[in-house]
Amino acid sequence: MITSPPTSVPPSEQRVPVVIVGAGPAGLTLANVLRDASVDCVVLEGESREFIEQRPRAGFIEEWAVRALERRGLAGRLLERAQTHSECEFRIGGERHRFAYTEVSGHHHFVYPQPLLVTDLVREYADVKDGDIRFGVRDVELHGIDTEDPSVSYTDPDSGERRRIGCDVVAGCDGARGLTRASLPQERAHIARLDYGVGWLALLAEAPPSSDCVVFGVHRRGFAAHMARSPQVTRYYLECPPGDDPENWPHERVWSELRARLSVAGAPPLTEGRLIEKRVLDMHNYVVQPMAYGRLFLAGDAAHLVAPIAAKGMNLALYDALLLADALVAYYRSGDTGGLRGYSAACLRRVWEYQEFSEWFAELLHGPSSGDPFRAGNATARLRRLFDSPAAAAAFAESYIGSSGEVTNGKLLAGR
Repeated sequence: MITSPPTSVPPSEQRVPVVIVGAGPAGLTLANVLRDASVDCVVLEGESREFIEQRPRAGFIEEWAVRALERRGLAGRLLERAQTHSECEFRIGGERHRFAYTEVSGHHHFVYPQPLLVTDLVREYADVKDGDIRFGVRDVELHGIDTEDPSVSYTDPDSGERRRIGCDVVAGCDGARGLTRASLPQERAHIARLDYGVGWLALLAEAPPSSDCVVFGVHRRGFAAHMARSPQVTRYYLECPPGDDPENWPHERVWSELRARLSVAGAPPLTEGRLIEKRVLDMHNYVVQPMAYGRLFLAGDAAHLVAPIAAKGMNLALYDALLLADALVAYYRSGDTGGLRGYSAACLRRVWEYQEFSEWFAELLHGPSSGDPFRAGNATARLRRLFDSPAAAAAFAESYIGSSGEVTNGKLLAGR
């Protein structure tokens, strides 16, 4: 056993092929694909359904991910309701620089807030497909993940009783603070981490977007960003000291600083509104290697975290989930273990590509405010090359839109 339960654990009351811990985009995508393939699974989630359907998170989905969900019948409402973006804009030195990445790459972003995607996936799995999902569970523990008879135990929120589910595989999709990553033996899990040394004040404003695209403000006072979430809500970011207190940023200071960092000649003024979310994110990345141990497979933020510098986190979670789903379906349909054996290596290849881009982009965005003339000079050179060199533009567009490959039948296909 990997952990000792807080109370005595009863014998398995149920057995299913797969137990999924966590009902975020990764866990719900995996559950839906398995359900469609007649592979039984149970999803365990510590929060309520109402909470996960309202929790504010990312909003940009790469086109390959939307097409992959569409092929699996999971993108109907997304395609009906999502906006699409084809450009981003850099504001630096009082000037606007538009980058039309769709013209360069042929692909675009879909703007669809994560709570809406989670709502769609929950409805499809629980209401349409009658899948087994248990909300509000407590004290979840993993057992025997390095054996042929793993299981998961938890406390039932209604009865207070301990319950246990036997399974073949545990999918850890419970995020950065979840228990599944902590269940890996320390001698087997190697965590690579990068701290950027900056914080981002993450804001949601009840205000219509002030631009038709993502705006990156590169400023000596600190980075700032504008990202549409819906016709009525806009996400903003402000660089701040790591560990800063959100209460240090009252309404007036927030909007004053956003105007200072994002206002340029010829741009529409920012549309102000009530701030409905205000929290500080310390910018850091990490990668767990390997992403699998015994019968436990990690996916999404449980396995890797990418700071929201290039909107990669939800896209990587979907990539992991689709790879794992196809690998499990192949195993249960034909006994093919190749996808499961190669799962970690296949995921980590893309994870590290996105991590490298995140670090490169972070230097472009944060260099001018670093106080280091060398870093500031490098950042200016990177931005200039982006607009002066077609080769640099193509490389940036490919990484920014994530168009270098897609998931098909558990394999990464290069190109499109």
